[in-house]
Amino acid sequence: MHDLARSAFDNRPGIHIATDGEFAGWRTWLRDSFESQTGPFWHRMEDDGSIRCAFRVEKKHLNGSGNVHGGCFMTFADYCLFAFAAPILQSPAVTVSFSSEFLDAAREGELVEATGEVTRAGVSLIFLRGLLKSGERPLFSFSGTIKRVRRRGEPNGQ
Repeated sequence: MHDLARSAFDNRPGIHIATDGEFAGWRTWLRDSFESQTGPFWHRMEDDGSIRCAFRVEKKHLNGSGNVHGGCFMTFADYCLFAFAAPILQSPAVTVSFSSEFLDAAREGELVEATGEVTRAGVSLIFLRGLLKSGERPLFSFSGTIKRVRRRGEPNGQ
């Protein structure tokens, strides 16, 4: 992994690193109150530089049928887009496009993990794709585009 990308990943604002429990050493963002309420969702950088995301299914993640709610999968996948982009994302960004396919259900107690990749990164747009799994069972595939944005009052090029 390139040192600059590792540094960008390590220095994202609003990061919390778990110090105990199942996700000790994993990271999450505390600045997004919706994700914090829906999750907790976690991510880490693997030795090969890839990003892995995960969450343990709790009762609050379930729909009336006892399966993970589709909106929870979609929220987690959107979280994953930003985690996958973290090594190259050096500014705020927003989701501009999101597509998904529901492949299978997950139930309470399962570990849901996501892997994915940046397929192309331009000056303003970053294209990504990923897959959620429980063990070897594919649950949900997704792709999305995020757009780098500048904060109000920030000069061009900053």
